[in-house]
Amino acid sequence: MIRKALVAGGLALGISSLAVVAPAAAGDYDGVTVNVMTFTGPQIAEPLQRRAPDFEKLTGAKVNVITVPFSDLYTKLLTDWATGTNSVDAAVLAPQWMVDYVGPGYLEDLTDKVAADSALAVDDIAPFFREFSQQYNGRTYLITLDGDFQMVYYRRDLFEEAGLSAPATWDDYVAAAKALHGKDMDGDGQADYGSCIAKKRNAQSYWMITSIAASFLQSQGTSQGAFFDTGDMKPLVNNEGFSAALDVYLETTKYAPPDEINLDVGDTRSLFTTGRCALTLDWGDIGTLAIDPENSKVVDKVGAVMLPGSKKVLDRESGKLVACDAGTCPHAIDGVNRAPFAAFGGWSGGINKAADPKVKAAAYDFFSFMSQPAQSNVDVTIGITGFNPYRLSQFENKENWIKAGMSEAAAADYLGAIQASLNSPNMVLDLRIPKNQAYQQVVLDTALARLLAGEIDKQKAMAAIEEGWVELNEDNGVEDQLKFYKATLGQ
Repeated sequence: MIRKALVAGGLALGISSLAVVAPAAAGDYDGVTVNVMTFTGPQIAEPLQRRAPDFEKLTGAKVNVITVPFSDLYTKLLTDWATGTNSVDAAVLAPQWMVDYVGPGYLEDLTDKVAADSALAVDDIAPFFREFSQQYNGRTYLITLDGDFQMVYYRRDLFEEAGLSAPATWDDYVAAAKALHGKDMDGDGQADYGSCIAKKRNAQSYWMITSIAASFLQSQGTSQGAFFDTGDMKPLVNNEGFSAALDVYLETTKYAPPDEINLDVGDTRSLFTTGRCALTLDWGDIGTLAIDPENSKVVDKVGAVMLPGSKKVLDRESGKLVACDAGTCPHAIDGVNRAPFAAFGGWSGGINKAADPKVKAAAYDFFSFMSQPAQSNVDVTIGITGFNPYRLSQFENKENWIKAGMSEAAAADYLGAIQASLNSPNMVLDLRIPKNQAYQQVVLDTALARLLAGEIDKQKAMAAIEEGWVELNEDNGVEDQLKFYKATLGQ
């Protein structure tokens, strides 16, 4: 998927440099205010808030960034638009939610504007993000601002001292976490942790289990899918594959901070970058947060790898795990089935179709401005933004990464892990069917939280997820949901 950049990396300028928004010009939007909703950051909200005054100077438009907790974002935005309140003109949201906004006609169709917007340099956006993060049914409704893949990060210095290799399987991950747990990793004389994985309920944690489960559940390529059987829409959550993933998920808590069940990604990122964790599972944010000289104790000590895999995969007919071979794992690497997960997909900007035409125009130009290479090629190198690389020029040109504080080797390692994920023929796509938020953020998240809290055991957790997903399938029409699911997989 990653191919030669169509827009040269040299487009990236210093953080104070600005691309001129086209076709907007000074004064075009005098007196216009755009209310943009996203989640409470600082990540994602920070670059919007920081660049909004620059955009106002360029065009006259005032951008008012409204933040709400992540757990409320989907519902608050949908309610505002569905009820006709329309107090929100635009939003930065999860592209997987697009289906619930496009169907009822809430999102503005941006196809023609994007096609005519040379400043956006849309061909420089990597094909996966250009399609998954922007398009639905061949039309463009969102503008990519961020690219998301989950990866594993590890303390390269600690691994070298212990004679450990980067984890290739989840068994390797657990073994390394166990071996390093309890060591003093930051030099303060206190015992630190083998693994830190965000597991807080009503937060951004529920994607983690799919990152672990993916390699057990999907082995035949992206079109096979990892959430449901494409023959009958049966949930893939009550079988030996998902059970094995839950075993890993639970085992890592033994080598984690005692309050891991209450940690969101911001907490685990801080623990890792301050030197208190040997391993973590996260999006691309760790790579840039780890090079912040003011807040990181692990500068140039971090390795990044594609998600670990498994040597056994699910046989969907029997529900059992079977050994990897040429037939069961055609994409295996050294006998290991790897299935990198495009969790979330990356934050993207969309516009309320019901907004005032002048406001819609200003909102579009603001999102274009944020995504243009001159801004985005810098913002993706700054940890606090939460923006991760998604443009071809961001992978091809390492100058800005080195300027931001990464060594050339670290930049190659970090970007290489993302590129390997993007290029994998067994990449797992996130769920994008109607009401996907209910499947994941409600049913899955609730069952995982109860399991971690000891309220239910593993078997009951799997049964609860399966029951909830089956009920949602029936409520939304099994055949309809199956058509949506297969379409997202390219079937």
